[in-house]
Amino acid sequence: MTAEQQLIDAGLRAWKDSVDRIESFFQPLSEEQLEQVVAPGRNRLRYLWGHIASVNDALLPLLGIGSRLHPALDAMFVANADRHSPALLLGSALEQVSGEIHGALWAAFSRWSAQDWLAKHTAVSDEDFRREPHRNRFTVMLNRTTHMAVHYGQAVLARPRTRGVGRG
Repeated sequence: MTAEQQLIDAGLRAWKDSVDRIESFFQPLSEEQLEQVVAPGRNRLRYLWGHIASVNDALLPLLGIGSRLHPALDAMFVANADRHSPALLLGSALEQVSGEIHGALWAAFSRWSAQDWLAKHTAVSDEDFRREPHRNRFTVMLNRTTHMAVHYGQAVLARPRTRGVGRG
């Protein structure tokens, strides 16, 4: 395995670990637990889960994989703050859409070569990419991995209070 491939493998493992951590934290939560806030006046767990799913759904067009699978998530979890959003999805629906999004991303990620990873994302012009080659798919994936880790850190602060649930 080349050094390039090893770095890409490390990034993919970090991505997969973050997705798995998010899913294993949120999936077992009840509707009541999903209503818990991270801290007084802060986001509910339901909102964090939907926000992560929505932001990751936006990766599909950004990375040139395809169209968003669930564009309506933006109105619920990105464009509007928690408690100012239209009706939010139930946990079972969030589990389904999150799984679809992460499955589609992983299907593309796992077949890309090093050259594919180092290609520009769709929000950068050819001219800007020539000047700034770090604006590539791999960097975007690393940034979104960090995004998930930050929100996971917020979520565990809520420490869901029903028996046997909550990881941290």
